[in-house]
Amino acid sequence: MGFPARRLPAAWCALVSFVLVAHADEPLHQEIDRTIAAGLLDYDRVAAPLSTDAEFLRRVFLDLTGSIPSVADARAFLADAAADKRAKLIDKLLASPEHARRMQEFFDVMLMDRRRDAKVPAAAWQAFLRTSFAANKPYDELVRDILSSDGADPKTRPAAKFFLDRDLEPTIVTRDIARLFLGQNLQCAQCHDHPLVGDYKQSHFYGIQAFFNRAYLHPNAQDAKAVIAEKADGEVNFISVFDPKKVQKTTSPAVPGRKPIGDPKLDKGKEYKVAPAKDVKPIPAYSRLAKLASAITAEENVAFRRTAANRLWFLMMGRGLVHPLDFDHSNNPASHPALLTLLADEFAKNKYDVRWLLREIALSKTYQRSSERRGPAVPEDRYAAAILKPLAPEQLGSAMAQASGLTDVYRKELAKNLTEPALHAKLAGNVAPYLRLYGNRPGETDDGFVSTLDQTLFVKHGSHVRNLIAPRTGSLVERAAKLKEPSLVAEELFLTVYTRLPSDEERDEVAAVIRSTPDRTAALTDIVWAMLASAEFRFNH
Repeated sequence: MGFPARRLPAAWCALVSFVLVAHADEPLHQEIDRTIAAGLLDYDRVAAPLSTDAEFLRRVFLDLTGSIPSVADARAFLADAAADKRAKLIDKLLASPEHARRMQEFFDVMLMDRRRDAKVPAAAWQAFLRTSFAANKPYDELVRDILSSDGADPKTRPAAKFFLDRDLEPTIVTRDIARLFLGQNLQCAQCHDHPLVGDYKQSHFYGIQAFFNRAYLHPNAQDAKAVIAEKADGEVNFISVFDPKKVQKTTSPAVPGRKPIGDPKLDKGKEYKVAPAKDVKPIPAYSRLAKLASAITAEENVAFRRTAANRLWFLMMGRGLVHPLDFDHSNNPASHPALLTLLADEFAKNKYDVRWLLREIALSKTYQRSSERRGPAVPEDRYAAAILKPLAPEQLGSAMAQASGLTDVYRKELAKNLTEPALHAKLAGNVAPYLRLYGNRPGETDDGFVSTLDQTLFVKHGSHVRNLIAPRTGSLVERAAKLKEPSLVAEELFLTVYTRLPSDEERDEVAAVIRSTPDRTAALTDIVWAMLASAEFRFNH
């Protein structure tokens, strides 16, 4: 009988910090492993073994490109005997156009919560994100682009979707800036200091709001072509509902934990560069809104780099070091405080290079561990084994197309005209049903994995999946039907759908199903359907 795994006592925290300093010249991925191991006294005994090549291949494809590998990619990688093949694959995927698409999809959902189009078309916004990630634009620069665009310049208008499609509504914008870029959910600090989180103050909420309290949509919020304009005056006042004296307070723009930014004194009559007039967008001599982007991404604003690093860790690992992601406060410390500080600081030192940080995480043994646990149960936040991650709607739709053979069919159809955008355009209609059924409702944050009856019926009985796996030239069922030996059929099916070879028992099961009916194609269709509806396919593991 095994003893329960134990977390590192608080008294050992200094040792962890010493370990980090002592090995500061090591690559980050090695420091990640050292810190994670130091967080559990008997980590080596309870940690899962490293993933098999098949497990790693499927996981890293899903995390970095948003889909599963083709059967050709699977065969090539599993046959490769090179010791550095995992590192080479990581580099190849990070440099691919599919990676830029994956990052676009992840950050689109993160920043916009699947809101319906209002003033900026989703296609333009997504192209802005995809182009930014394809160029490996530094993350702080990307955020400054988003928080500084007023939508007036057609070239930069797509970046203004964050503000414009929220109608610049003060409460929503304040809440989302705080949670997405600072890791702080201040929604319950709007009317008073947060009742449960002592770190979150009402002044923090209104300090953020003061950056854009003078801003408004010009000419009006109903105009689809509206841009952001700003007045030269206007203060933010607030009263706590718990204050019996109802004392009104005022705040200047301020990032939580930083000093307020005061307005400069301007001579009377010099308040505007362009004065307000009918059908004219005013331009103030001093803009509070213009200070927002630099204040959020400033070097001294540690919360920004902590939140960025935490969200990228979540993308790869399935759980944030601070979790929930937007509750970073003293009563909800990071599972590994020294590691989060290290990730955040190194991310900033490397000029917010997103690919660099994702690469270091992917190279770590922590990321590459199997999801099959051994020994006693260990909490997820110890990272002793890979965490099961439900596929996002975009991932599921793309993986279904790849596994069924549809993606390869479209690749052949495009022939010389094959590009990532062209292939994506052909597949878009196939992915759309998954967005509707598996995605969070527009404007609402994703609350994690939720399985519904509609989803079950869609996969097990829906016409979409039936049509997807129907035998056609180039489809998985058609390819498998050409193979005479049942063992080879099983191999083709499992490599294509699960990115792994079948066990002997699974080979026997496939052979038995094929022998049980004279209609070989129908039998293969049923097998593929069952595999696509399985938990093994539904999760990234």
